[in-house]
Amino acid sequence: MGQSNSKVLLKAFDSSKGLDRGSSKLKEVFWYVVKVFFFLTAIPYPNSFKIFILKRFGAKVGEGVVIKPRVNIHFPWKLTIGNHVWIGEEVFLLNFENLSIGNNVCISQRSFLCGGNHDYKDISMPYRNGPITLKDGCWIGASCFIGPGVTIGIDTVITVGSVVTKTVGNNLVTHVFPDQFSKQRWS
Repeated sequence: MGQSNSKVLLKAFDSSKGLDRGSSKLKEVFWYVVKVFFFLTAIPYPNSFKIFILKRFGAKVGEGVVIKPRVNIHFPWKLTIGNHVWIGEEVFLLNFENLSIGNNVCISQRSFLCGGNHDYKDISMPYRNGPITLKDGCWIGASCFIGPGVTIGIDTVITVGSVVTKTVGNNLVTHVFPDQFSKQRWS
């Protein structure tokens, strides 16, 4: 393949730095097997059954929670879900850090809550992860992206297709995208 002109050096990436998996490798492997059969499937298993499983893996889950089919939860032991929460089909909760979902929250279909990131300013691209908090009463519209370190405020609606990379205040209806910008990666 030859010599690269890029400054990026992914072979220097160290997956053991910057990510606390929060559990044993054996538990993580077991979770993946369980997740494939009971969460990533299109079979509509009862919510009470899925919640029972999540709690056995360390998740804190309130009452009246609805988890639709094909929901991908990365680390249940880093997940807190309040009361009367709806999680739609094909939602992906990539919670490398704590993910806290308040009461009466709706996360619509195909939304991606991504607590993982990499430091693009370092040639080895080390992890730069962060927690995500969804406050009471908020609604994440379909096909939204919520990035690491973000808090969505009380009763705030993030409209369909939004990309949220910064904290959003309370009681807003917003379609959020990062500012349009272009800058040099390397100085």
